[in-house]
Amino acid sequence: MKDKIKVLFVCHGNICRSTMAESIMTYLVKNEGLEGEFYINSAATSREEIGNGPHHGTVSKLNAEGIPVIPHRAVQMTLDDYNNYDYLIGMDTENIRNMQRISGGDPDEKIYKLLTFAGSGMDVADPWYSGDFDTTYTDILKGCKGLLEVLKEEL
Repeated sequence: MKDKIKVLFVCHGNICRSTMAESIMTYLVKNEGLEGEFYINSAATSREEIGNGPHHGTVSKLNAEGIPVIPHRAVQMTLDDYNNYDYLIGMDTENIRNMQRISGGDPDEKIYKLLTFAGSGMDVADPWYSGDFDTTYTDILKGCKGLLEVLKEEL
C-alpha cells in the first residue's frame, strides 16, 4: 500500500497564506476525489502567531469563494516536519530561506516556492501587510492547481 503524499504549506506566521493554501489545496484534492491520497497541513517559519487561528481576511476570502476553512492553529515548522513531509511549499523567497535554515539546507530537495508550480518565480504577496487577500487568493489558487497537476503524476 502506497503512502499518502504529504504536503506542508509554509509562510511567515501560518495565519494568512499557508492556511489559505492548506484550505484551497484540500478543497481541490477533495473535488477530484483524491483526499485519500494526500495529507495536507501548514506551518510558520516564525513563532509570532503560534496558537492563533486563520486571519479574518483569509477566512472571509475563502468563505466568499465557497471554500471550507480548515480548522487550524498556527505552529512552527520543525526539522521533524522536513523529515516527515514529501513537499514543503513556501510562499516567498524569505520563507524559503528560513525553511532551508530549519531543514539544514534542504538536503533532500523537498522545498519549493508555490508559484514555481504556476510557471512563475514570483512571491505570493503577504496580505498581512498589503491587506489584499484577493490577489493572494488568485496566486495561491494558481499555485495549488499547478502543484496538484504535478502531484497527480505521482499517483
